[in-house]
Amino acid sequence: MQLSTLSLFPFCNFLTLSIHFPIYLILSSSLCKTVPKFLHIKASRERESRCYFTLNQGFNRSNKLSRYIVTRSQLGGTGILDATNSLSEIKPSPKFRGVCFYGMTVMAGVLPFGILIVAHPLALIFDPYKTKFYNLIPKLWATASIAPFFDIELEGLENLPPQNAPAVYVSNHQSIIDFYPLLTLGRSFKFIGKNTVFLYPGIGWAMYILGMIPVKRMDIRSHLEAVRRCMDLVRNGASVFFFPEGTRSKDGKLGDFKKGAFTVAAKTGVPVIPMTLIGTGEIMPAGMEHIVNSGSVKLIIHKPIKGNDPEILRLLARNTILDTLSIEAQKKKTALISSKPSII
Repeated sequence: MQLSTLSLFPFCNFLTLSIHFPIYLILSSSLCKTVPKFLHIKASRERESRCYFTLNQGFNRSNKLSRYIVTRSQLGGTGILDATNSLSEIKPSPKFRGVCFYGMTVMAGVLPFGILIVAHPLALIFDPYKTKFYNLIPKLWATASIAPFFDIELEGLENLPPQNAPAVYVSNHQSIIDFYPLLTLGRSFKFIGKNTVFLYPGIGWAMYILGMIPVKRMDIRSHLEAVRRCMDLVRNGASVFFFPEGTRSKDGKLGDFKKGAFTVAAKTGVPVIPMTLIGTGEIMPAGMEHIVNSGSVKLIIHKPIKGNDPEILRLLARNTILDTLSIEAQKKKTALISSKPSII
């Protein structure tokens, strides 16, 4: 009858100690000086004694050696089934993701840009203000560009006005990729953008064809002309979009809102649709446009605000976005605290 290995463990443990312990006493004095921790075998099981073997301390033994001995790798913690420290996965760097993101943006825009060039003359003739024909093209392009890199969660879609109803849309501005989640809404609003962006090959030309409005920074005449053009568009049934902060936030905090967007809404009588963008500043921070971090984006559409006083509209819209950012930050903080393992 064959004996199982498990039944021979007490004898094997005694034999191993008898043979190797004298050798260990001779070698430990020299090796311990150069190798602080050569081997660490930990044997433990519920209601069993523990045995530790290190060169510094030798065998630390209570009662008897355990019959259940498990060797645990210090590299990944994968020696036991319930190990929590698994070997780290290979993930692309943010710079590599950035290169892929811009490459995907260009490839996804080749066909839509060609369609825009061909259809632009017809759109100018039959629909010069709303350009509803263009709604689907930017949506498909933006969705294809960002789909491999991060997810978008849309909240409050029921607060959007009908497609044909003009409105003034406003949002906080965290990153250069803020345009992508907004374009996935498929709305025919015209963006107000920095004039230098219109010089970029591809995306700048597409913004011009789509009827976006360029603005020169620190130029009062340019701002007044942009407001006049926006009012003209809204009166003709089109919607416009503003980043009322005027620039991207460097630290994630909400900046002061300028009155331009709310002046357009007050004088034309259309509602203001506040929207809150969350997560874009972490994926591509301001000033670090060469990287794309992993993460997700949340776009919250708030209830419309109407009024004839630009200052009241400005305060209401800013407070709505500011309160939402504070609530979402608190939710994220609570989730991080709850995800940390408790120490008993």
